[in-house]
Amino acid sequence: MITSIWAWLRDPAHWSGADGIPTRLAEHLGYTAIVMVLAAAIALPLGLYVGHSGRARWLITAANAARAVPTLGLLFALSLWLGPKLSGDLAFSAPSIIVLVLLAIPPLLAGAYAGVEAVDPAARDAAKGMGMQPAQVLRSVELPVALPLLLSGVRAALLQVIATATIAAYVGLGGLGRYLIDGLATGDYAATAGGALLVAGLALAADLLLAALTRAVVSPGLTGKYRGADGVDIPGRTDVAFER
Repeated sequence: MITSIWAWLRDPAHWSGADGIPTRLAEHLGYTAIVMVLAAAIALPLGLYVGHSGRARWLITAANAARAVPTLGLLFALSLWLGPKLSGDLAFSAPSIIVLVLLAIPPLLAGAYAGVEAVDPAARDAAKGMGMQPAQVLRSVELPVALPLLLSGVRAALLQVIATATIAAYVGLGGLGRYLIDGLATGDYAATAGGALLVAGLALAADLLLAALTRAVVSPGLTGKYRGADGVDIPGRTDVAFER
């Protein structure tokens, strides 16, 4: 089986044309990008607002409860409802995008909320004592401190969307999911396994990229690890400067 999968991946015919791996990968990335932008535009402002104000915490509970809804069942329901009302490719793409957006919102919302909620109240009080307005406190104090948890939510959402975007193939869309669905339908298990490996590889690459981005943008003071003058990592430090 491993030999057949490797042969399928190395076959030049699978790397060109409308059904080629580059084309399917571009489609998969396109769906993922659209979903993440829409979900972030909805969830991140809401999460920051709830964490900053302490109001509407029920949104977090409701979003987490929504994770129990079967994704595939919701996709079929929306396809049957929206499909006849739309025309062209939109009849197939809109239900998939809506379902994936709903899937991505809970981790994004929870990450933004938890990050702001975890900010030390003393830091907020100090910022207010300096004359900062609420919006300034959120932008200059809470958001930088919340960044690790916020990006953790982004990573979780991105991985879920990449993995679950394969369901778009059930309603006739492209993406890497076509290899899984078509392979199962025709008994081409090498294509099915190859498509699964491609999805897993894409998810792993995205996770590594976001991990590197997190290390680049998060302040070292929030990681709990400092590097002393001799270049030795000092874990557990939460102060910016210390005397040896």
